[in-house]
Amino acid sequence: MDIVAYGVVTDELPLLERAFKGQHRLRCLDLVLNRDTAATAAGCTVVCSSVNDVLDEEVLTTLADGGTKLVTQRATGYNNIDLDAARKLGLAVSRVSSYSPYSVAEFAWTLALAVNRRVARSVARTRDFDFRLNGLLGRDFHGRTAGVVGTGKIGAAFARIAAGFGMRLLGWDIAENPECLELGMEYVERERLFAEADLVSLHVPLLPDTYHLVDRAALARMKDDAILINTSRGGLIDAQALVDTLRAGRLDGVGLDVYEEEAGVFFFDRSLDVITDDTLARLMTFRNVLVSSHQAYFTHDAVEEIVRTTARNVEDHLAGRANTNTLVPPPDRG
Repeated sequence: MDIVAYGVVTDELPLLERAFKGQHRLRCLDLVLNRDTAATAAGCTVVCSSVNDVLDEEVLTTLADGGTKLVTQRATGYNNIDLDAARKLGLAVSRVSSYSPYSVAEFAWTLALAVNRRVARSVARTRDFDFRLNGLLGRDFHGRTAGVVGTGKIGAAFARIAAGFGMRLLGWDIAENPECLELGMEYVERERLFAEADLVSLHVPLLPDTYHLVDRAALARMKDDAILINTSRGGLIDAQALVDTLRAGRLDGVGLDVYEEEAGVFFFDRSLDVITDDTLARLMTFRNVLVSSHQAYFTHDAVEEIVRTTARNVEDHLAGRANTNTLVPPPDRG
């Protein structure tokens, strides 16, 4: 059977090849799957998509016409896939419903610590043998308040680390996590969380109800010296409202591993290109903002688990089995 994987990065390639070696014919591409590239999947029964691929009705139709039967996404989020269109076309869809939560939680803390202690600015200076401390003053997280927006597996892992720092914990979610309650977390309305937290970290999926969860009103509620971290999905934050907030001199720092319009930019070398996204370009000019390249998940442990789960999704599909990762079952499962 022929499988094509899109958005494959160098470090991921050998893991994918090993997972399917001797079983199926695998072709790995560093292309983004969209309407311009969908024809490259012709003849492939399985398409392994990545988080920045565009799987709208037009692309899915091209895949189905080319013989694709299964789209299996190497990510937890699937807001980039038109599931209704997939059902109409008879395409099965699966994802990786979970992987190492520590990879994302630890990276969220990496950003929080780096922003708070001005690490990027310090390193840039010391490379020029400038060892002054001016402008590098941070704060202890101990004794301050962490607001955890979304307390599933990743949010709970983030909260455990926050508890280790000796922070007060506020949480917001549709359901309370007993593990977080044991840590002493107090669940509150999100308006109160934004108003009281010194550090706000986002760990909810991107859904219609969470789109621009951090909007102009939420940003206005936050403390002037609060830190905002997003390692989940870019669409959770109204980026233009964030720019305006920072321009007004508010927020102590922001760490973004994701950005709403990151498709076609993140995972690629754009260093020689003219940046036409004015909002992203402006965000990059603030000294208290760190932007990374959607790498929070990118550890050996997490990527190996993602690849293993993707391979299992393929095998279960071929055997006619649905599993916990199935988003759209094949037509005969109705």
